[in-house]
Amino acid sequence: MKGLKGKNVLVTGASVGIGQAIAIRFAEEGCNVAINYNSTRSGAEKTQEQVDNFGVKSIIVQADVSKEEDCINMVERTIESFGSLDILVNNAAIQKNIPSHKRKLEDHNQVMGVNLSGPFICARESINHFLEREYPGTIINISSPHEIIPKPGFISYSMSKGGLGNLTRTLALEYARNGIRVNSVAPGATLTRINKSWKDDPEKKAAVEKNIPLGWAAEPEEIAPSVIFLASDEAGYVTGITMYVDGGAVLYPSYMKNWSS
Repeated sequence: MKGLKGKNVLVTGASVGIGQAIAIRFAEEGCNVAINYNSTRSGAEKTQEQVDNFGVKSIIVQADVSKEEDCINMVERTIESFGSLDILVNNAAIQKNIPSHKRKLEDHNQVMGVNLSGPFICARESINHFLEREYPGTIINISSPHEIIPKPGFISYSMSKGGLGNLTRTLALEYARNGIRVNSVAPGATLTRINKSWKDDPEKKAAVEKNIPLGWAAEPEEIAPSVIFLASDEAGYVTGITMYVDGGAVLYPSYMKNWSS
């Protein structure tokens, strides 16, 4: 993709799954990559091994994105290591399946901290850097179809992704005249660790996939190209959108057959 070679990228939650695939794909495009992890150092090292195969620079940065100090230090370390930061990908996320009437505030706050406050803090620090150097950068948030589709039992997750969509649109509008572009990618059902409750169970996996118009759950590598596109100069006129990469899940699949008239 145009305009990516030599750029410096920070990907949060890059030790596994979609974040790992995104980090590797940026390296393939010739970008230097800061690989964030919270608890899975071995996963981050595996990501780094694949990133380094492309002859780019890489660092591993431990940070809990729900903590402001960790986010600040992570962005600072990326800038110190590479000389600048050009692209931020807010990917780290968690979810907890708890009925809403039984959900404790601490569980709610944990999900909101990782999924919404963390992206805000990382974006704030990155934007400060973009403004100080007077050279525009790009931010991509990894959202979810549950930005607009309710998810019973996962109210904090749905709230955080809905908020992430508005965070994307607000920052995009606020900093458009500075040349800073902010977009989101919303992956649908993807075969990652966060979906371990169904991805390795054939019966449960089939139940998920029957609700996807295209008929299959994605591999992480099927999500990464959309992020690469939005970060590239080829998307230079694109800001403030959520790109749904979900096999058609937001298309009301129950309407594939006309039952309403």
